[in-house]
Amino acid sequence: MSYLIICSVALLASALTFFSGFGLGTLLLPAFALFFPVEQAVALTAVVHLLNSLFKLVLTGRHADLRVILRFGLPAIVMSFAGARVLVWLAHIAPVYTYPAFGRMVSVTPVNLVVGLLLLAFAALELLPRFRNLTFGSRYMPLGGLLSGFFGGLSGMQGALRSAFLARAGLTKEAFIATGVVIACFIDLSRIAVYSTALVRESAGFDYGLLAAAVLAAFAGAALGNGYLKKMTMPGIQRIVAVMLFFVALGLVTGLL
Repeated sequence: MSYLIICSVALLASALTFFSGFGLGTLLLPAFALFFPVEQAVALTAVVHLLNSLFKLVLTGRHADLRVILRFGLPAIVMSFAGARVLVWLAHIAPVYTYPAFGRMVSVTPVNLVVGLLLLAFAALELLPRFRNLTFGSRYMPLGGLLSGFFGGLSGMQGALRSAFLARAGLTKEAFIATGVVIACFIDLSRIAVYSTALVRESAGFDYGLLAAAVLAAFAGAALGNGYLKKMTMPGIQRIVAVMLFFVALGLVTGLL
């Protein structure tokens, strides 16, 4: 069941979000979280996200805009370290609250609570019309990099903010995609460096076959998106994703997931 759910999510999310610049991490994180502790799920999602971004970099990287990468990407890298360290710190704190439900005691850890609230925030950005088309001028790119990097390090969900800030950077469609991919690679590399200690410590419990299958599924989805879904509109898909994120976020915040 874990192979079916995680690989299906990796394939579909990678294909459907190829041109939006975000979505793979936000969809794959809840899928991993169904079978692993949240802090492990974030790290494993980061591995899949990085390798998939490197694959997309091969497909589109020649169109990346160096100026935007420097203005947006450098602040993002710095703050991704901070976000990842906050995640590591939260993982070792006692549960925020515990309560009886369905004949057992349910605990809500700080990591579950923070990631759940972030998922709710990202769902709100997609569900509420006033936020769905939110963009920012180019002068705010360094601020966007700081915010995107921090949330990327903390939860792996920096793509939506990144896309909102880059949308008005004067980039072509190809440059928008490629520049976002380059920045995502930088953020993933920096946060994986922070996660590495925890990954090594708990590596005996990982299913490497499942991880490899998820990576290959994401590759297939990216290739599909690049070849066949270039003209597909995203608003309807993004609303479906937002509803899914909303229910998963409630599960994390309540401790049921």
